[in-house]
Amino acid sequence: MTKKWFKLGMLSMALTMTVGLTACGGGDKEPAAAGGDSSSKGSKKLVIYTARDKNVVEQIVPKFKELNPGIDVEVMTMGAQQIMERVRGEKANPQADFWWGGTQSSFITAANEGLLESYKPSYADSIPAEYKDAQDRWYGEMLLPEVIMYNSEALKKEDAPKDWDDLLDPKWKDQILIRGVMASGTMRTIYDAMIYRQDPASPDKGYEWLKKLDANTKEYTQDPTQLYLKLARQEGTLSLWNLQDILIQKEMQKQPFDYIYPASGAPILVDGVGIVKDAKNMENAKKFFDFIFDEGQLKEKADKLFQIPTRTDIDKSQFPDWYKNLDTKSLDLDWTVLADKEKEWMQHWDENIKGKGGK
Repeated sequence: MTKKWFKLGMLSMALTMTVGLTACGGGDKEPAAAGGDSSSKGSKKLVIYTARDKNVVEQIVPKFKELNPGIDVEVMTMGAQQIMERVRGEKANPQADFWWGGTQSSFITAANEGLLESYKPSYADSIPAEYKDAQDRWYGEMLLPEVIMYNSEALKKEDAPKDWDDLLDPKWKDQILIRGVMASGTMRTIYDAMIYRQDPASPDKGYEWLKKLDANTKEYTQDPTQLYLKLARQEGTLSLWNLQDILIQKEMQKQPFDYIYPASGAPILVDGVGIVKDAKNMENAKKFFDFIFDEGQLKEKADKLFQIPTRTDIDKSQFPDWYKNLDTKSLDLDWTVLADKEKEWMQHWDENIKGKGGK
């Protein structure tokens, strides 16, 4: 009998503790609003999926938190294509609030699939139509030229390839390192652009070009970190990458990297941002949106993070010399076609060209 009453007493105590914890929201969290919607006014969270370089994240996010101390910011870093797939998979129950960094092709596709929220900021008119969505579902934060990257200790600038087709020269066999293509919005865009510049109506010529590039490619690295490590160790001497990250590695990390701006022009990405459809922390997402487009932030990012802003209402003379002196010749590309064909073209490359040595 004593054991029986002891068990009943313990059960009663457990139930009391459970009810108490539920009423207190776990002790240190405010209870959810009616309906359990954490997007209500006063939300204290912001979940960001980003494809930005960690150096960018480490510069920007702490400043936002300093201005918004009541917001708990969670950042998940992954490739732009991985973000696309994750946001798509979470459509019925969004886990992210803000998508920070990705190609316009990815954002066009995401907008067409209903994955992005419409939000028109106060500075919308200062961003050209080609750098944003007509329904305000995404905006380009910066322009990102894709260029030829090389190890400046292993190669002299005058000896490095001057244009895209120079990369196919057999003398560069096993000298090219490529960041894994399928998970990277940057690499998918470069490869799509190489197909398009051959003949957008018939991708076969572009596939042949990529076969020759594959024949000279020593390795497809898992992520940018591995690319930088292997290139610095001279396991290869060349790569294809975006201008901003090359300059960050060169100037901030003191890596032996430099770049060649291709003579025929570069694919210039409109690197975008957007709020996830039905984001749980909508107001905080809007705050971050406006923060990264703030005029002062744009100037500082150009100076310290080598970003080329899309806003046209800021005097260019106020920007650093590297930007004012940059020749941004662009390849003639139809980004709508690239967005439409990307999946088909990249699937063919992955299944029929990658790692086959040009065969």
